[in-house]
Amino acid sequence: MTITVHPNHPDVTEEMWDKIDTIIQEYKTIPGSVISVLRLSQNNVGYLPTPLIDYVAVGMGLPSSQVFGVATFYSLFSLKPKGRHIIKACTGTACYVKGIKEVMSHIANKYGIKEGDTMEDRRFTLEGVRCLGACGLAPVMIVSEDIHGNLKPDEVVNILEDYK
Repeated sequence: MTITVHPNHPDVTEEMWDKIDTIIQEYKTIPGSVISVLRLSQNNVGYLPTPLIDYVAVGMGLPSSQVFGVATFYSLFSLKPKGRHIIKACTGTACYVKGIKEVMSHIANKYGIKEGDTMEDRRFTLEGVRCLGACGLAPVMIVSEDIHGNLKPDEVVNILEDYK
């Protein structure tokens, strides 16, 4: 029986490290599985802190630079913590013309975050996305998995207050 010493990181519990160990063991002999290991690890922790990337690299028998390269290449991976609720505000043409920038400005002013940021208490992350495919509802945003359309800047905070 091998006893593994896990890195100390405030966002990663021992239970999370144990699950990551299981993930690594399951995938380490499968060629090209680093994306799967990173995805499952991110699902477990919420993001990929550097010590976690290094830990995966050692566990998979790969150079840290290779695993870090994968983690930074694909947009589905995040090296920064995300909020409990991710606000995806459509910045496509229809939404832009109908006022999404003003909506995002209200969010920024109320919650002290700008596009790409996460609140300190990790309640919200604000992301601008090119298109949500809901142009008829412009301007539109998704909060967690809920779609909110025909947004008005002065009403957006009321919508977000329902997300704790």
